[in-house]
Amino acid sequence: MKFLVKTQKGMEGVAANYIREELPDAEVWISPMGYYGLVIVETEDENAGEVMLGIPEIERVIPVLAEVPAEIERIVETAEKVAPLIGENETFAVKTKRRGKHGFSSIDVNRELGAKVRELTGADVNLSWPDKVVQVEIIGDRAYVSVLPGEEFRKFTPDKRDARELFRKVTVVQMPYWGGYKVCRSFGEKIGRAAQAFEVKELIIAPKGKMDALELAEFIKGVRVGQESRHRIQRESYPWKVEKVPVSVWDLYQVVRDKRRDKRLLIITDPKGPTVAQVGERLARDMFHAKEVVVFIGSREGIPRGLFRFADYVIDLAPYMTFATEHGIPAALVSLWEVYEEYAGKREERT
Repeated sequence: MKFLVKTQKGMEGVAANYIREELPDAEVWISPMGYYGLVIVETEDENAGEVMLGIPEIERVIPVLAEVPAEIERIVETAEKVAPLIGENETFAVKTKRRGKHGFSSIDVNRELGAKVRELTGADVNLSWPDKVVQVEIIGDRAYVSVLPGEEFRKFTPDKRDARELFRKVTVVQMPYWGGYKVCRSFGEKIGRAAQAFEVKELIIAPKGKMDALELAEFIKGVRVGQESRHRIQRESYPWKVEKVPVSVWDLYQVVRDKRRDKRLLIITDPKGPTVAQVGERLARDMFHAKEVVVFIGSREGIPRGLFRFADYVIDLAPYMTFATEHGIPAALVSLWEVYEEYAGKREERT
């Protein structure tokens, strides 16, 4: 029986040594065709799959159903072996990982093999949440075909509430960092990256009064750099289009005046307030119904105490602790999301 074992790049040798210890009779090929993170294992041990899953350095163990030359016609022929493993009432998807140069693309394999499997089984294709996955691993001139259950660990599943439901209506009001130019720029990068990571409605940079224009300029430059770096990763990683978070500058006191007049929900993060747990259910309910949630975050100094009177909530994120400036956005938004998600879930159950 043959297995394709996947590890983190650079860990394939370590994993292979443990495999040899646990399966002395196994033939082990490390980094086939020079591709890191892969180990091919051939053994007669019927429990080999379970044994290898007990090795922490191993991420996936894929039993090979068929091995053929890396030619699309030969790969499609493996549908005869794949079909008996997929029921008529099940859904499936074909996923191909191609390494090396070939006269066809991964999408070509998915399309043609998928069509053949569907013809033989009558099963429906489900690219998002399939019951079975036909995995095609192409390594140089060889193709390894497997049938696997739907993945256990997935980023996007129907039972997970989309956090953007809340963050799309969150405006972050961030006091700028001041000091040396390099420090201002460094903190700006971290804050820009954090705001973009959460895809908030808007980031408002809000000084509380007069400050050095060049320090503010460096801070804003850093915000732009951090935002760009995170947005680039999001475009490559997400299956949906990601927009850049709008960034503006506004006097802190005027933000409070304007947002309060428009009856937005104003939240100030400060150790002087109650904890999130103490106001959680009421806070979550108000966020759920709010048109816009405005979160104020300090920098070096907290939000001026005089503004507390105009806030709907003043909350302490972690009692007896003070967050670093660059941790303000992640700490606040993750805390708010936790109470929001619990409330929204219970509300759905009741209705």
